[in-house]
Amino acid sequence: MKILIAEDDLVSRHLLYTKLSQWGYEVIVSQDGDEAWQLLQQEDAPQLAILDWMMPGIDGIDICRRARSNSQLQSVYFILLTTRNNPQDIIEGLQAGADDYVTKPFESQELKARVQAGARIVHLQSELTARVKELESALAKVKQLEGILPICSYCKKIRDDTDNWHQLEKYVTEHSEAAFSHSICPDCYEKYVQTQLDQLRSQF
Repeated sequence: MKILIAEDDLVSRHLLYTKLSQWGYEVIVSQDGDEAWQLLQQEDAPQLAILDWMMPGIDGIDICRRARSNSQLQSVYFILLTTRNNPQDIIEGLQAGADDYVTKPFESQELKARVQAGARIVHLQSELTARVKELESALAKVKQLEGILPICSYCKKIRDDTDNWHQLEKYVTEHSEAAFSHSICPDCYEKYVQTQLDQLRSQF
């Protein structure tokens, strides 16, 4: 899993990078808020970011605000690093869009626990997104069989949107999860099969 670090202090940045790398994460480093904001907007950007509250350019809390107003970044999990530890500052950070916070100087095991919690949430969000896409795909298939289907009154072929005609079984199979098992209904048995059997018997 990729994690973005946005920290202008060299010592703190090095310590964060070392610890996260030791814990098995792929770490992307930025030295200020402007660089972090650009990295978050790239394709395949990290879904978890550790941001220093106070940085040159855009600070961490402003990145959170911008991300929460951007539909592409609303699922990113943000952890704020801050020397502020009074309740009002914590509330301000969370209301701005941060998901969690760690006070400086941070304790390694606390940071590890908070990062693990964030990673679990990111993983669950990813799984949920995949399930939603699967459901949307299944629903799209079902919807293709809704509404009016042009069908030939004689041969029972179905006309698609490109004005091509298909056998009923082929069309339904391609546009749904249904499968056919052929049999003979009583009416058709009497009308066709029984008639043919009677004709054969009369020949002997």
